Amino acid sequence: MDELDFEGKSKKLLKRFAAISVLVIAVAGIFLFGVYLGFQNRPAVSRITELVNKEEGLPAGVDFSPFWKTWSILNQRFVSDNGAVDEQEKVWGAIKGLVDSYGDPYTTFMPPVEAKMFDEDISGNFGGVGMEIGMKDGVITVVAPLKNTPADQAGIKAGDKIIEIDGKITSGVSVDEAVRLIRGESGTEVVLLVIHPDTNEPIEISITRGTIEIPTIDAELRADGVFVISLYNFSANSPNLFRDALREFIESETDKLVLDLRGNPGGYLDAAVDMASFFLPAGKAIVREDFGEKEEEVIYRSRGYDIFNENLKMVVLIDGGSASASEILAGALSEHSKAKLVGTKTFGKGSVQELLPITSDTSLKVTVARWLTPSGKSISKEGLMPDYVVETTEADTTGDRDPQMEKAVQILLGKI
Repeated sequence: MDELDFEGKSKKLLKRFAAISVLVIAVAGIFLFGVYLGFQNRPAVSRITELVNKEEGLPAGVDFSPFWKTWSILNQRFVSDNGAVDEQEKVWGAIKGLVDSYGDPYTTFMPPVEAKMFDEDISGNFGGVGMEIGMKDGVITVVAPLKNTPADQAGIKAGDKIIEIDGKITSGVSVDEAVRLIRGESGTEVVLLVIHPDTNEPIEISITRGTIEIPTIDAELRADGVFVISLYNFSANSPNLFRDALREFIESETDKLVLDLRGNPGGYLDAAVDMASFFLPAGKAIVREDFGEKEEEVIYRSRGYDIFNENLKMVVLIDGGSASASEILAGALSEHSKAKLVGTKTFGKGSVQELLPITSDTSLKVTVARWLTPSGKSISKEGLMPDYVVETTEADTTGDRDPQMEKAVQILLGKI
């Protein structure tokens, strides 16, 4: 649930309707005649297409005649067992094909049904299984199951590759489509065929959907004097809850802090910036927003709360389920030498999406930038590697052992 910019600006295209209508009529006549003759007059069609493109402000040199030829042939020749295809659905499908050609799993067109579901997601009111998914190496992959949700309780793990959803093979399925297939009414069941990261054999997992209440934070002082803050997401109220947890840490009169970001799929950028500001002087870079050649880079800097001195000893736990805002916070604390990282490589979800309306009931979610660490390292390309790599095995989980936490405690207690 990366932070979304809902203030995208749209440009109004001014059209000379009389001229356009003449051109459109001319194009339509030539297209139909071209279909009948096997498109022998293609140069003339291309010329008319160029004129229409120029009038509409479309890219020069792009020949749209193959698209319209395909449209015409389908209308004339296609026979379906399911009745006629709705004309508007053809348009939505064409737009989705255009968007898919960019090859970015997080840039998606949302027709009315998907757009409505997305609105429900960001409002936090939905039924589902409680896990974040993304695309990794072309495969639908679990970023992390949320704590105490149906997915977590059913045995879903960070890094699980989802091969099938209710019997539907996920090859070629977008992230948003996979979300739509997994979600559903509370009390209903979804069956996933997954491959755990530590195995090669697929396993079928049945999950009963529920109403998802996303957990946020836990805090505790261990008997050995190490204070642990476990953060499960970066929601709108996370900064306030994090501040309260830091107050508990200060009142505990210990200088040893573990920030556990394992299985945290991210959330709002502003929450990550606010949390990092508790540890960094004003003006220190927290994350860079790289727009490529489209715009100038934007650097998000510390607000300068900077409430801790050099006596603070801190470790951040990360794993393959740490993504997005988790990677931003962990990367900033690591590169400014405020904390050591322990665990395994993070997921690598470092892109920024903007939600733009296309019509009153459709939307385009488009990747507009990439997150870079303060030193300029691409989060999407590389993820974050910990200072201390510590794997967790199935035997550790079964035996209720946590070698990553143990390593963090050893570091803070000066045993390493």
